[in-house]
Amino acid sequence: MGVEADYRLIPNLGSGECERLQEMLDADINAVIITPGEPHCLHPLIDEAEAKNIRVVCVASDAPGSQRSTVVRVDPDIGDRLVAELMGRFVPPQAQTAVVTGTLNTEDHCRKTEGFRAAFPQYCQGGQILDVIEGHEDGDETFEKCLKFLKAHPDVAGLHVNIVTCLPVCYALNACGLAGNMRLITTDLFGEMLPFFEKQIIHASIYQRPYVQGQTAVRLIVENALHARPIPHEYLLGPAIVMKSNLYLFRETRNLKRPLAD
Repeated sequence: MGVEADYRLIPNLGSGECERLQEMLDADINAVIITPGEPHCLHPLIDEAEAKNIRVVCVASDAPGSQRSTVVRVDPDIGDRLVAELMGRFVPPQAQTAVVTGTLNTEDHCRKTEGFRAAFPQYCQGGQILDVIEGHEDGDETFEKCLKFLKAHPDVAGLHVNIVTCLPVCYALNACGLAGNMRLITTDLFGEMLPFFEKQIIHASIYQRPYVQGQTAVRLIVENALHARPIPHEYLLGPAIVMKSNLYLFRETRNLKRPLAD
């Protein structure tokens, strides 16, 4: 179709986003797909792009208040209630839990955190969220903060990791001797998570269909550019639940070797 993709990578979510986006606006482009880590900093550039008739599509996380064309992501309200209900079924009444996230400056991380905090007590009588641990998508920082929290609260019943950075949390659980004793619900799926599912350290994960998110963002842009089809203000997908029993149904693990049955 004559569509050319220009990738401008950043080291971490929220790091160097404004510089990369400015570079793209200075080039000859028709649309931008971005996952905004620091949306408040990006607002002026997003609005500038749209004023120049450059469509801006946010993926996974939004930039609320900006003039972006649309956001493609899993329905956050359904996702929040889904993980809250799962955790409520995994842990006993009066249970104490905690949330591990990236940064509350990122709209997706903040919304998931607040949604879980609001919904969890509805599914767990007397349930409490003891802490929100911000690891800033950094493995070492996430590990150290989780290790400190777990040593201070060894009786916590569950942890919810609402970002993809879950391995440092698994390592912290192992280091404290709590692996398997605490209910851990993570987000998304990749190959390195499989041993933790098999050992029942990760009990469930909320799958956000990342491939479909990216595919949908490109399709919306191409159909708008080539066929003048309107772009919806928001495009929401339904989440899925990953557990040990259905691990190998998903794109990220479909071609991996399965372990021998127990």
